[in-house]
Amino acid sequence: MVADASNKASPLMALAAGGIAGGVEAACTYPFEFAKTRVQLYGHEGVRNPFYVVAKVAREEGLRALYKGCSTMIVGSIGKDAVRFVAFDSIRALFEDPSTHRSSTAQSIGSGMLTGVVASTVIVTPSERIKTALIDDARHSKRFHSPFHCVQLLYQEQGLRRALYRGYVTTTLKQVGTTGFRLGSYAALKDWQRARGWAVDNVATSFGNGALAGTLTTLATQPFDTVKTKAQQARAVGTLECVRTIFAEDGVRGFWRGTVMRLGRTVMAGGILFTANEQALKVLKVVFGA
Repeated sequence: MVADASNKASPLMALAAGGIAGGVEAACTYPFEFAKTRVQLYGHEGVRNPFYVVAKVAREEGLRALYKGCSTMIVGSIGKDAVRFVAFDSIRALFEDPSTHRSSTAQSIGSGMLTGVVASTVIVTPSERIKTALIDDARHSKRFHSPFHCVQLLYQEQGLRRALYRGYVTTTLKQVGTTGFRLGSYAALKDWQRARGWAVDNVATSFGNGALAGTLTTLATQPFDTVKTKAQQARAVGTLECVRTIFAEDGVRGFWRGTVMRLGRTVMAGGILFTANEQALKVLKVVFGA
């Protein structure tokens, strides 16, 4: 992803590498995603330390509870990041300078934003909806036996659109911001480093650039993530109701609830995601002789 023109991967290879990277990143960082979702749904008694929340849930509910909804997120992340990487490369290619095969920072971020709409519509909103419903249900009624059972029950009770696409607007806004900032800032960082003759194809640089991109992304898009999480709990809740509830509980600062939790995941996730993607591309190119 975001490779030099002479070394660009085919769309199919970019799709495969993006899927591998998404699955690895989701599996490695899920307990922090679980902690962040719990804090956004219930406040978790004012605790801000993600390690404390993870330890508390493991102690009171067992280690398995920390991975409730994980399979849904891994499947969703494989699809989401596969779509993200291949769509971003394709969209960004439309805006790049044909002589240098590079884009401006604004063009990179714009390409990422368009990619976010595609990813949210195709896979992110449904997978996030089911993951959030499973985490919410695990604390209360425990009705859902599996992700498939969760979809079945929600479909019977709320219809297809609400079962899979509740929170679509806020999820899409979050994805527009997240993908725009994450992929756009990562691409801009690499272009800036390449222009100065820096080595950018090693693990340390990939991880550092990804972690920085993840930090910027989290701070910029947290309000959308907080509202989205509230809207996607197991019971049907409208977006405006979620906004009013969050504001009534904590004021404006409530929209950044779970920021520390999310940073605990996204800083590592950004580093893992881009590093895994670029390493997977290298392996796939060797295996298939590309």
